[in-house]
Amino acid sequence: MEKLTAKEEEVMQVLWKMEPVYVKDMVPHFTNPPLHYNTVSTIVRNLEEKGYVGHRAYGNTHEYYAVVSKEDYQNRFVLKKVVGDYFDNSYKNLVSYFAQNEKISADELREILAMIEKKK
Repeated sequence: MEKLTAKEEEVMQVLWKMEPVYVKDMVPHFTNPPLHYNTVSTIVRNLEEKGYVGHRAYGNTHEYYAVVSKEDYQNRFVLKKVVGDYFDNSYKNLVSYFAQNEKISADELREILAMIEKKK
């Protein structure tokens, strides 16, 4: 699995929300800047070649669905990059950043601890 480009990630975000979906139904979701049908279609086909997307054919029409889940992609690339680039590869540093900047409450931290304890 390879890291996606910014546009590919944008298309995958729409696909993950709407799947299964036809390209024509995805196009209206790209407004800044707007993307043409052919552009979205090309990106989706590239994603299919990379193994992120599959399709069901109905004649000449294709309905697309994600082969790679959003969670798998986030775990492999997004979280790893953020933790690596900004928190010295430490999830402890990530959590303490949120605690120190009051982005997470003590109750939420207790909930996280309870989830961790359940997994043991």
